[in-house]
Amino acid sequence: MFEFVWWWAFILLPLPLLVYKFAKPVPTPAAIHLPRIPKGLGGKQQRSRLRQLLMALLWVSVVLAAARPIWYGDPIQIQPEHRDMMLAVDLSGSMAMEDMVMTNGSTTDRLSAVKDVLADFITKREGDRVGLVLFADHGYLQTPLTLDRNTVAQQLERAVLGLIGESTAIGEGLGVATKTFIDSKAPQRVIILLSDGANTAGVIDPLEAAELAKENDVTIYTIGVGADSMLQRSLFGTRRVNPSQDLDERTLTDIAKMTGGEYFRARDRKELETIYQLIDQLEPISTVQQTWRPRDELFRFPLGFALALSVVIVVLRRRHG
Repeated sequence: MFEFVWWWAFILLPLPLLVYKFAKPVPTPAAIHLPRIPKGLGGKQQRSRLRQLLMALLWVSVVLAAARPIWYGDPIQIQPEHRDMMLAVDLSGSMAMEDMVMTNGSTTDRLSAVKDVLADFITKREGDRVGLVLFADHGYLQTPLTLDRNTVAQQLERAVLGLIGESTAIGEGLGVATKTFIDSKAPQRVIILLSDGANTAGVIDPLEAAELAKENDVTIYTIGVGADSMLQRSLFGTRRVNPSQDLDERTLTDIAKMTGGEYFRARDRKELETIYQLIDQLEPISTVQQTWRPRDELFRFPLGFALALSVVIVVLRRRHG
């Protein structure tokens, strides 16, 4: 879209003609009678007309610049307020357990199931700042809070087991995630923590970390990952075992309650997907938007053309008088 912001400047276009018509004329010198016309006099008249044309173009260019031409780009939707959401993902060795049943009936390891569902969840959090914390022997900030959701999804996909140890530092994972909110001015601050075990490492107790989150107005949703039972083969035959016997559901429940969140249990991919749908309902995506259109000021083009014409006119006057 193109427009002149100060369109009323075009009323100045006839100003030189009005001055020429109504201004007091300059007294003409006395006529000199010559027996014949000097050579080249007609050429001077042509050069005078050229200067008049150039000066007319110069004036039109100045008026065009004064009218402030602007080109507007396509509208861009922005959200005046965003939500800050940190994802804390367990990378302990037990996340390699292949007990997560997929929708097609096959089984996969816990981390792969989490990646699969969480990537889709991240993509849908339009308008939110999302970050990623990974924890095992210690907690690490993998991706700071950002509006670039694709980067967060890529960093999650690149996470591999054994990268930062085999233990489970739930407290440190929460502490690192909470630390990112200290300077945040977002009206809503949320941590989603996924773990399949109990706190076995780190220097921060999970409940102490939850208390710190509560003081900073952070809501924590905890998710316990892992099946309740699975068939295990051994030399003595097949027996049913509980692969999630190390899951500390009590601590995860207390963490969520302390901060006003909820604890969820994900025994397979379907339940994990349902949990994220519930979190979407509990922490809905903001629908308040503002429209902004990028604009490009174009006055520099006619103004630059006018400057170039003025240089040409000065050169012509100096050469030919």
